[in-house]
Amino acid sequence: MLLGLFLAVIAGSLVSLQNIFNAKVNERAGSWATTTLVLGLGFAASLAISLMTEGLNTFRLQKMESWYWFSGLIGVGVVICLVKGTRLLGPTYAISIVMTSQLGFALLWDSLGWLGLEKVPFTFNQLLGVLVILGGIFVFKLGGSRETRDSSPLASN
Repeated sequence: MLLGLFLAVIAGSLVSLQNIFNAKVNERAGSWATTTLVLGLGFAASLAISLMTEGLNTFRLQKMESWYWFSGLIGVGVVICLVKGTRLLGPTYAISIVMTSQLGFALLWDSLGWLGLEKVPFTFNQLLGVLVILGGIFVFKLGGSRETRDSSPLASN
């Protein structure tokens, strides 16, 4: 369990770091070029590492549903939406919304047992957890920074 927690924390930090890098690439290359670069380099790195560690077993895909292959297409949607969302909202706000959306949809898929997942009973505490996170996003966004509030026209009245 500790290894799982550690890996999840690392994944979260890498997603945030990648989002910042993608936003910087997007400033120079545009959204579709960024998506192509990110996924192309990711493919090349994954293939190379997989071949080094697993050899030809990389290509043994046994008993896999054909619709799982659409995962790569979903990845295109993830990257393009994150790049554009970050440009429009900024990294912290965009990632907080992405994480909340991930949690909400994971709760939905788990609770309904969709997409081959084992059905997990839905509880009010789970919903409350998602709502608390949503509340945190609203506080974060609506609270603004002290500098913004102090320099607004209403602050001098």
